[in-house]
Amino acid sequence: MPFAPENTRFSFTLLWTLATCGGFLLSLLFVEIGEKPDIGVVEAAIGSIAIALSQGCLLKEPVFCIRWILSSLLGWSIITALGIGAVGWIVPSTQILPMRILSGAIYGALGGLGIGLAQWLAIPQPMAWRWIFVSSASWAVAVPVGSVVGMILHRLMRLFLGEVMGLAITWLLVGILTGMNAHKLRCLRRATPT
Repeated sequence: MPFAPENTRFSFTLLWTLATCGGFLLSLLFVEIGEKPDIGVVEAAIGSIAIALSQGCLLKEPVFCIRWILSSLLGWSIITALGIGAVGWIVPSTQILPMRILSGAIYGALGGLGIGLAQWLAIPQPMAWRWIFVSSASWAVAVPVGSVVGMILHRLMRLFLGEVMGLAITWLLVGILTGMNAHKLRCLRRATPT
């Protein structure tokens, strides 16, 4: 049954979001959630593979899928090695709400910029540079929102699970925001000769 363009975009965004969140949940089998110094390059690399593999399955072209996984691995490894951290797996140590919002926006934007730059290398088209900004903006929005939700849930539940749920919200938002734009890049890629 053919989809209308709006339905195709919605369907792809939904699948991208599910793949992103599913990859995050899968990564929890291998990566322990912690504060910034607790998450190292190896953990970030493992987590990035779990997410990029699930996203890559939606890209359908094996070469593009492999490039997506490798570039994601590179991006996450670099931002973690540079001290920005594995943004999607770290919980801020501060319990001061304005500091969580500010640091979440800054680290989210920087982390998203690093990841976007690396993933940009995998997108073979002239307008792919937009992905850098999409990634940075998506993370700059998602990290503070997830961080605040995590802090509130942690206080209400008195369990660290609240912080993990906040990280899940972060990945949900990243999946939605990047999914809408990944669909555009996916459509543009088909129209551009390689």
